[in-house]
Amino acid sequence: MFEGFSKKKISVSDTKINLVTAGNGPPLLLLHGYPQNHVMWHKVAPSLTKMFTLVITDLRGYGDSGIPEPDKDHYNYSKRATAKDQIEVMDFLGYPEFMVCGHDRGGRVAHRMTLDYPDKVLKLCVLDIVPTYRVFADIDKELATSYWHWLFLIQRHPVPETMISNNLEFYLKTLFGAWGGSADIVTKDAFAEYQRCFKNPNVLHATCEDYRAGASIDLMHDYEDLNTKITCPVLALWGQFGAMHNRYDVVSAWEERALHVSGWPIRSGHFIPEEAPKPIIDSLSKFFA
Repeated sequence: MFEGFSKKKISVSDTKINLVTAGNGPPLLLLHGYPQNHVMWHKVAPSLTKMFTLVITDLRGYGDSGIPEPDKDHYNYSKRATAKDQIEVMDFLGYPEFMVCGHDRGGRVAHRMTLDYPDKVLKLCVLDIVPTYRVFADIDKELATSYWHWLFLIQRHPVPETMISNNLEFYLKTLFGAWGGSADIVTKDAFAEYQRCFKNPNVLHATCEDYRAGASIDLMHDYEDLNTKITCPVLALWGQFGAMHNRYDVVSAWEERALHVSGWPIRSGHFIPEEAPKPIIDSLSKFFA
């Protein structure tokens, strides 16, 4: 995977960010979701390098990036702290302005990035999410059933960490099977990478901290910015077979937060770049061109 890409670890304010980069053209930052890392882009990255200079990172606490010490307020895993990492990475690489596409947790980081650094992000694509505060505001039996992990991972340490580590392979296969078209949508090599990283108890703890931040300090930051809209163009794509499609008018949900929104469903489950790489390549190539 990622043959021909340069691998780097870049020091930012309080950690190090692992990444791969390659390509020609304007800079495009790709941010992964849960329970993955930068490897989730391996099916789409080679094609996108023909049009863009790709920077594909592991978020703090995920993959092989650094793991800052958790704090009682969960700020160290807030989307604000994580977005700052990515801004510093792009500045280090010489990209004061860039485009960004984020899937799942990476989409939430990218959303925060557009609010905190509106002069940096030229275009934003979010994959299979609506804004975080909307999910918590709308939780009922149906949403709690499909997004059960949001309620599980925010429980006090070490409850989810212990339960997951007791049968990590079962847990990961359950997520990919339940949220994707089938457990087979993730290649053996990619699954092995996800499993390798989650075997590190510090990664497992950090990824739970990400969700704890999402249910606490991230909501505080979101409510502070409810009157601030994203000014750059936004493309929202989502899986036709997933919870977002069944529950939301996704474009309308993003129109509450942004001035210029377009979007459509992709014939896929939640893990769109791994399930439906061709539609993602086509959509991103057109939107970011």
